[in-house]
Amino acid sequence: MAATLAVAVGLAVVLTSHAASALGGLLKVRLGGDAQQTRLVIDLDQAATGKLISDGATDGHAILVLSQVSAAGGLQGVGQGLVKAWAVEQTSGGARLQLDLAPDARIKGRFLLPPADGIDHYRYVVDVVAAPGQVRLTSAKASSVTPVALKLRPQIVPANVTPVSLKKVIVIDPGHGGHDPGAIGAQGYEKDVNLAAALALKERLERSQRYRVVLTRGDDTYVLLEQRVRIAQGSGADLFISLHSDSGPDASVRGASVYTLSDKASARATRFVKHDDWFMKASLTGDRGVSDILFDLTQRATKNRSAAFANTLVARIDGKAPLLRRSQRDAGFMVLLAPDVPAVLLEMGFVTNAEDEQFLRDPAQRNRLMSAVGDSIDDYFAQATRLASR
Repeated sequence: MAATLAVAVGLAVVLTSHAASALGGLLKVRLGGDAQQTRLVIDLDQAATGKLISDGATDGHAILVLSQVSAAGGLQGVGQGLVKAWAVEQTSGGARLQLDLAPDARIKGRFLLPPADGIDHYRYVVDVVAAPGQVRLTSAKASSVTPVALKLRPQIVPANVTPVSLKKVIVIDPGHGGHDPGAIGAQGYEKDVNLAAALALKERLERSQRYRVVLTRGDDTYVLLEQRVRIAQGSGADLFISLHSDSGPDASVRGASVYTLSDKASARATRFVKHDDWFMKASLTGDRGVSDILFDLTQRATKNRSAAFANTLVARIDGKAPLLRRSQRDAGFMVLLAPDVPAVLLEMGFVTNAEDEQFLRDPAQRNRLMSAVGDSIDDYFAQATRLASR
């Protein structure tokens, strides 16, 4: 028995070490060069391998996946030279780099540089060049060349080129809907309050032009709880927020609260994910033991990000709406189960309390509250960007 336990513990240590070593951190992205050749350098805290999905020659979009590299929170920025814009997002198997390239540009080469010459970290280098045949003269060269009339073949540029999106994806989930009214207040159903708040938050976020907003429902329809999670995953959500209105037997109780996934619900999340094995299918490793550990690491990182957003959210809505004495809570709500999407459930107040219900049904007060929620989202991503750029 002791020997078996020792073997099991040893195996767990090896797998954990394997998974931990497989997840390197992305430190920073830097660009240099000009319209003839541009170099992009990705600073990493350990070695990594890259898989080129597209070199960008066909449609101007280059995609590279750095296996088992963590890019928590994502990175994005404007380009330089042949790179018009770039974005890095986290996937289950690593960091996915997207480049929006100038016409006729492509990735020519890429290589990994180890620490050396006083640099204590690895650098993954990506070289972007103009397609052969492009004539790009500097002013010095141009002054010494006699102009010659050239007949150039017309360039063929795909009409359906979509630039790399630098917008964060926010999924807003108005709780209940359709045949599920939710809690019932003196003036109506919870589902209507939730939808009105979601539409107000959507308008606030889209007004900033910094986000792409997805609603799990935009009218009085019912959406299965599991489907709401799938919508977030399918949209590549950077943040999921479910809006609800609380209820209770004591009509004097009022105030907002924010829920994140509880530790006790982690096993339920595992069962939910393994129902169709989507996480394991998305993993780049064929080792199921390592995949399980990567799932656990991903879930822990997501829970940490969810908690960070919950802190910011409570701080922002404090003073804009009454708060419960214990305003930050945890639970095993289905809509919080996605292990790869930071998520919170906001109980905006109690519809069973006359003052809270009046507050939530007042458009001006509701907009004020949703504006504060929008501010918390701004703060959350601003902080994530600052941490990632250090």
